[in-house]
Amino acid sequence: MESQPENPTYRIRSYRSEDAPACLQLYREGLLGGKIAENDTGLDMDDIERAYMSPPGSHFWVAESTEVGNGHGGEIIGMIGVQHHEESVGEIRRLRVRTDSRRRGIGAALVETALKFCKEKGYLKIALDTYLEREPAIKLFEKFNFRHHRTRTVAGKDVLHFYLDLYQRDVPQQRQQ
Repeated sequence: MESQPENPTYRIRSYRSEDAPACLQLYREGLLGGKIAENDTGLDMDDIERAYMSPPGSHFWVAESTEVGNGHGGEIIGMIGVQHHEESVGEIRRLRVRTDSRRRGIGAALVETALKFCKEKGYLKIALDTYLEREPAIKLFEKFNFRHHRTRTVAGKDVLHFYLDLYQRDVPQQRQQ
């Protein structure tokens, strides 16, 4: 996978401890209905260092604004994490882009960064889930060839589970007839 092209308005970098308040705010702003889902504890967001930066095979990145002229330089405008679960499986978590920064390619750049990391770690499969209400996120995942695996209902809301087999990415897809 190619590295991210230079973008004059933001850069993707590894998480630093001083990013914690901004990441927690992004997480909270992204909660559906302002509440933590029943299938989530949110504990990883309370200690990103321990959940993502310490365990081997896991990592967390932020998108940082570089627009100095409008006073937003250095602000965290997006984030994404990868956690290593089973052997050769990574899970993408906590993809968020600040509302006023959407539709600028930041989400795609964050996903590209996470996918590159997973390839470097030798993962064969990447998993993620999202709510049905998150249509822009679903379209983004489909753009990267994630496949819908199953849907579960949690507390009356549909949670869609997706996966990507990295070893099949370079194989031409056969048309279904």
